[in-house]
Amino acid sequence: MTRVLVLFYSRHGSTAALARQVARGVASVSGAEAILRTVPPVAPETRAASPPVPEEGAPYATLADLRECDALAMGSPTRFGNMAAPMKYFLDGTSELWLEGALSGKPAGVFTSTSTQHGGQESTLLTMMVPLLHHGALVLGLPYTLQPLSDTRSGGTPYGPSHVASSAAGNRLDEHEQALARALGRRLAVAAIALAGHRDGLR
Repeated sequence: MTRVLVLFYSRHGSTAALARQVARGVASVSGAEAILRTVPPVAPETRAASPPVPEEGAPYATLADLRECDALAMGSPTRFGNMAAPMKYFLDGTSELWLEGALSGKPAGVFTSTSTQHGGQESTLLTMMVPLLHHGALVLGLPYTLQPLSDTRSGGTPYGPSHVASSAAGNRLDEHEQALARALGRRLAVAAIALAGHRDGLR
């Protein structure tokens, strides 16, 4: 099976909801499976370490998860137009993978959520791509051949799926946001399957 790692950090559930839709998109492709993983929170003050296994939800990611996957979808809420600290902290610990070229030639994509329409979705997605490019990943976005990208009045960008976490809408993903998240999952799975056996030529 082609393994697509859906790696995310979520504080209030919106990014986790997007991650589940990305995973559904992966699962819609024959021969592909989604692996959901999260990262532990970080805090500015010293405190007890997080338990090795979360009390609920997806397990914490390990370097082995990134090493063994065939494609990667990475999601984080926006923090002042950038990814949240827990995701950045996790990525800062992936030098071992960079030295190995473990992600080189693997398809990758990004997704995010914000509390407001203009809360930095696109800048967050673009800056999340930077470490993936340093790792040599093949970064995929969403093309305008996807009709929901033109129809959406909430989240959704050509750089990746997004969600506007509006309290007025009950913080639920709308149909366009869901469709675009699933589209990213499908695109990553299809790309990973198509590239199987050819990664050495892309490293």
